[in-house]
Amino acid sequence: MDIQVNAAPTELFDESLWDQVLRREPGDFIYAVTTMGVYCRPGCPSPRPLRRNVRFFTDTHAAEQHGFRACKRCDPKGERAAIARAVVEDACAFIEREEAIPSLVALAVRSGYSRFHFLRLFRDHTGLTPRSYAEGVRARRLNAALAGGARVIDAVADAGFGSESRVYENTGKLLGMTPGAARRGGQGETIRTAFADCPFGRLLVGATDSGVCFIGFAEPDNALLGDLQQRFPKARIVPDDQALAATVRAVLDFLDEPAEALELPLDLRGTAFQQRVWQTLCRIPPGETRTYAQLAEMIGNPRAIRAVARSCATNPVSLAVPCHRVVGSDGNLTGYRWGVPRKRALLQREREATAS
Repeated sequence: MDIQVNAAPTELFDESLWDQVLRREPGDFIYAVTTMGVYCRPGCPSPRPLRRNVRFFTDTHAAEQHGFRACKRCDPKGERAAIARAVVEDACAFIEREEAIPSLVALAVRSGYSRFHFLRLFRDHTGLTPRSYAEGVRARRLNAALAGGARVIDAVADAGFGSESRVYENTGKLLGMTPGAARRGGQGETIRTAFADCPFGRLLVGATDSGVCFIGFAEPDNALLGDLQQRFPKARIVPDDQALAATVRAVLDFLDEPAEALELPLDLRGTAFQQRVWQTLCRIPPGETRTYAQLAEMIGNPRAIRAVARSCATNPVSLAVPCHRVVGSDGNLTGYRWGVPRKRALLQREREATAS
């Protein structure tokens, strides 16, 4: 149904919609351009039309009923975006299945697009080049094989690396640790643990001699301990409430009044990219939020939105590395390892604490 009606209040409302179009702000309406015969989203990057040539509609269906067609630039129906997403998902699945890294030419031919267009689609949806994505797949294979106890030489070969030297030259980028350390899975290390009650249920803190390596909460003791054991399958895990008393108290104090950052010595193990994301998360002030896109810009890689999201999801020390301060592009709270209601509660506590 066409929104425009010959009445003063409606005309005033239409002017507010036009203001959104001029500012390219997102909105729940469609505008159509009579001279072009197309309809667009308010945020369309196309040149602004003349106001007298613009009509407003509630949705795409209403615009099409009046004879307008969808703009190819902003894709208001999302059809082109859905096709592009399917192409990239197929390429990712193909890369996951292949032992060797597929060439850009092979991937482009498979997609039906030119190399340039396919590369742009892949970057826009993953934030990575196909080769960088494939390198990440190999790193995950290597890490999984080493964690399973495979010999380094066998794990390197099975993951698709040509030689051990290539792995050792880039251990920080690939694993965040040496292949031997990854293979040991914490073997020879002692992780001290302490449980406590917190506002969200049970809390578990785990620490090596180098610092806190795990903070989890809001789950039963066995589940929290199982998560820690999965991360360090061969480590010696021992309860030590006394040694971690000050650390646990710091976490509880933060939950009570989270006006300042939770400053703890940390033992974080991850790739160079993950480390960069985790360090950047700590720069978000309490009570404030950033989108995944903003976080990607903060680390200097604005296209790596999905990779940033994955790094947030693998954060082993929640609260100390505040991944709960990252939200979706529309400002809505997205998935959180410890539950969206707790994410909402954490942010609310921080806002109240900083405001007071």
